Amino acid sequence: MALLFDTHAHYDDEAFDADRDALLAAMPGSGVGLILDPGCDLESSRRAVELAEKYPHVYAAVGWHPENCAPYTEASLDVLRQWAQSPKVVAIGEIGLDYYWEQNPPREWQQKVLRDQLALARELDLPVIIHDRDAHADSLAIVQEFPTARGVFHCFSGSVEMARELLKRGWYLGFDGPVTYKNARKTVEVALDCPLERMLLETDSPYMAPVPLRGTRNDSRNVRHIAEKIAALRDLDTDALLALTAENGRRLFGIE
Repeated sequence: MALLFDTHAHYDDEAFDADRDALLAAMPGSGVGLILDPGCDLESSRRAVELAEKYPHVYAAVGWHPENCAPYTEASLDVLRQWAQSPKVVAIGEIGLDYYWEQNPPREWQQKVLRDQLALARELDLPVIIHDRDAHADSLAIVQEFPTARGVFHCFSGSVEMARELLKRGWYLGFDGPVTYKNARKTVEVALDCPLERMLLETDSPYMAPVPLRGTRNDSRNVRHIAEKIAALRDLDTDALLALTAENGRRLFGIE
């Protein structure tokens, strides 16, 4: 059975406070070979780095999520820069734009924080993990300002046309639980169109559990349900897809 790589899971989240260590320790025995935990602010980035340094199969990304970026200061970039020296930190993320919630920080501020972090990733030669919710045009425009930027548009929710533009520029696309949902027409279209060598599988745990576990706390073992759905759509073997997407993740994030 192929070992899975969950390229996006928030084990620093309080949803895992009761059983985090037991769960993470058991992952390799459950078929999960690699996990990438992206930070969302300074505190969660710090916790992600600690988890990565504790578990051989866990890696971290550090960054300011657009929902959490109100307290961002340019001095905080120095903290991210310092953490990024750890060999277990393999990306800047989760960064991006989120226009969905009215109470989120102002759009102009989100855009500034995103640009600053893209510049940091360029300086450190690290890939980025992009969060784009209801901000497709601005997300695409800003990453185009950084032509050498590389990484993944996590839980991709844009159009096939936007996906093709990103793929042309060397980006990867992340597929999560929503590809298994009944109303996921656009995501299914992208999953059918995306070249297999640019596809990553992710859970976004503890959020967005796939069918048949929708509504429960998500964890990395559920990557298999996402793989089964995409494999069925593409007429592929599930284990072959898991192996291929794990290799994609290792290539993008520079994990041996």
